Amino acid sequence: MVAAQDLGGTVITLEDIVVFGGLLPTDLETTGATIDVVDAEDIQRDGIAATAALADVPGVTVSGNGGLGGTATVRIRGLSGPYVGVRIDGIDVADPSAPQTSFNFGTLTTGSLDRIAVVKGTQSAVYGSDAIAGVVEIESWRPEVSGVSGKAQLEVGSFETRAANLSFGYLDDRAELAVSVGRVTSEGYPVRDTDDEDDGFEQNTLNLFAAYQVSDTIRLGVSGLWADGTAEFDRSATASSGEIDETRRGLRLFGEVQTGAWLHELSFSRFETDRFDAEGFTREFLGARDTVEYLATGDLTSTMSLALGADWTEERAELDGDDYDASNAAVFAELKATPVEALELSLTLRYDDYSDFDGQLSGRAALSYQLNDATLVRASLGTGYRAPSLYERFGPYAGSTPLDPEDSLSFDLGVEHSYGDRGSVKATLFWAEIDNLIGFGTGPNCLSSQAFGCYIQTDGTTETSGIELSGSYAITDRLRLSGAYTLTNTENNGDRVVRVPRHDFALALEADVTDRLQVGVNMTRVADALDGFGTLTPLDDYTVWDVTARYDITDAASVYGAIDNIGDESYQTVRGFNAPERTIRFGIETTF
Repeated sequence: MVAAQDLGGTVITLEDIVVFGGLLPTDLETTGATIDVVDAEDIQRDGIAATAALADVPGVTVSGNGGLGGTATVRIRGLSGPYVGVRIDGIDVADPSAPQTSFNFGTLTTGSLDRIAVVKGTQSAVYGSDAIAGVVEIESWRPEVSGVSGKAQLEVGSFETRAANLSFGYLDDRAELAVSVGRVTSEGYPVRDTDDEDDGFEQNTLNLFAAYQVSDTIRLGVSGLWADGTAEFDRSATASSGEIDETRRGLRLFGEVQTGAWLHELSFSRFETDRFDAEGFTREFLGARDTVEYLATGDLTSTMSLALGADWTEERAELDGDDYDASNAAVFAELKATPVEALELSLTLRYDDYSDFDGQLSGRAALSYQLNDATLVRASLGTGYRAPSLYERFGPYAGSTPLDPEDSLSFDLGVEHSYGDRGSVKATLFWAEIDNLIGFGTGPNCLSSQAFGCYIQTDGTTETSGIELSGSYAITDRLRLSGAYTLTNTENNGDRVVRVPRHDFALALEADVTDRLQVGVNMTRVADALDGFGTLTPLDDYTVWDVTARYDITDAASVYGAIDNIGDESYQTVRGFNAPERTIRFGIETTF
């Protein structure tokens, strides 16, 4: 159970975490989908960059060409950004103007974030395109106490990094309001290993969520996001003056109507991104996405639930005045059954009808079975696809022959064992294959003006497989140990895929020294990764140690500090780009 802290108002007691790893809500403890959740405490502990919290999730790795504001790619089970869907408060935030539709996690900061859920394995049956590897669902802060409440945070650290965030809201039986505003600035550090000029970053953010229960059967709501920032980067080994201005805007309106046993939801969302690079080959990238969605959910019997829905999406991109657009319509359904108390089965189907290539049918089947009070087995099988991006279809390097989507098949099988209130362990085997790949090359489909090549359908497959192990255990009432290990083997046509470490190991020890003082030690070990173009060469293995401490001044105010990379390990996740050296940060946080 998750219960809010009593801060003078009525405590709102929440049910077990409910997630949307499908069209129907389900309990995190019983779903057949493989889902890992990072809560607010862990998000804030890992610092300003959200990539640090994501890197702690089994099966997730991060590579980047710098610090805050740089380009950072999140891989799920070895599959990179274009295969990872990203939602913030229900809004799809992948950039439709990028060469491959994806989200840059390097600009995602943690000040307003309350929960990150990583849904692993092919999820096209639920989310459509760009979800072959899985989906990252992000939720901003929400009030948990009746009346007015909120939190404020200030943090300072190395590289002249400053961060401030204020979240406030209101909650009662009918209304919910949450607003978060934040600002981050950093002078940064030299990103490329060939120069010594700092690469800075600054960004302002706003998140909004509001909902109102108009009557016993009608609920209306809105969520929104805005981020505006500037990031410095090194354009090349000899040019270090690059700078990108980026603005993201998103809005989602929704209405829910309860009619008997059925809940109907109608929503409209719009997301826009505007990136400007004054000295780039392409100077301005404008991307937009409009989505209208209808979903009906209800119980057919006491052991069977059904979801039915449809959506329509239009994506637009403008690159230095050249416009591209495309749309698709989809219908989908999910059936979930619990024929016996220990067993949950779900089947999801989706059909997408695109404006400029053939329709796509996706499916996912998942089950969970409670072997006994302590042991649960999960399994899922899914098919999916990645639609070619607007840039791949219509941009300057689009070939003469229309591209088809990439196709995928994935499977995972996991077992989880609980040691009562003391802890649990989990092991998951995974496998996925992607074919009909889209790549950059030469051939008869390229135009005569495309001397360097164009986007084409390539032979071969990408295959990824491995095992995720994780667990946590309370050694005593004051001492907790947790760890995770992932073995990943990702290949394209038999060759290793770059920047995917074969071994990723993390260990954390947390102690309540007193009732008010908590300290933690974290270790991360990454080994056997390759990088390069053409001839691949190994990246150096590395081990990073972090130390954190938090002291509760009062029940509502805390001070905290951390030393990240305390051993000052020198390492790279992208060849030629430095990862942060030893950094120190400390801050204060208060709730009201």
